[in-house]
Amino acid sequence: MPTASYLKYLYLAYLSSPAKNRILYRTIRKRHVRKILEVGFSETTRTLRMINLAHQGALGEPIRYTAIDLFEARGSAKAPGLSLKEAHRLLKGTQAQIQLIPGDPASALARNANALSNIDLLLISADHDDQSLAGAWFYLPRMLHASSTVYVEKSESQGGEASWTLLERDEIDARAVPPRRRSAA
Repeated sequence: MPTASYLKYLYLAYLSSPAKNRILYRTIRKRHVRKILEVGFSETTRTLRMINLAHQGALGEPIRYTAIDLFEARGSAKAPGLSLKEAHRLLKGTQAQIQLIPGDPASALARNANALSNIDLLLISADHDDQSLAGAWFYLPRMLHASSTVYVEKSESQGGEASWTLLERDEIDARAVPPRRRSAA
């Protein structure tokens, strides 16, 4: 790795702001991440940094980035987010294979889980409450491989900074309850 790239990595992994994202940068380098899935596309700077770090260790292999978000449908002045078109424009220059999937986590994964296989790094943002994620957990185990890393962003109460929590595979499997089917009436 060239000296400039290594210094940039050191900055991101140990000195960058916000500090909560440092663990993600270290994980990308340590695990040689090639496929990233973000459920909730909110921090564009973090996303660009993650893709660039993945490229540094890729050795010519393609980087695949997927984001699931409501985009325009967020409807909240508090968290307006980017439009789908703006997100495509922003990520187009990364040279990664980009896939942006509009919708809530459960419906987006129901439509796309089989095409999203062997995810190396899965990030679930704090934008989603337990209720909106309830139907999504079922699809996650089939998308992961044995050494996949899953982080869930947890918001601190009373306006404190959020942090990333590593989610173990057995916890994911425990949450992956099949969705209830509607009975014929």
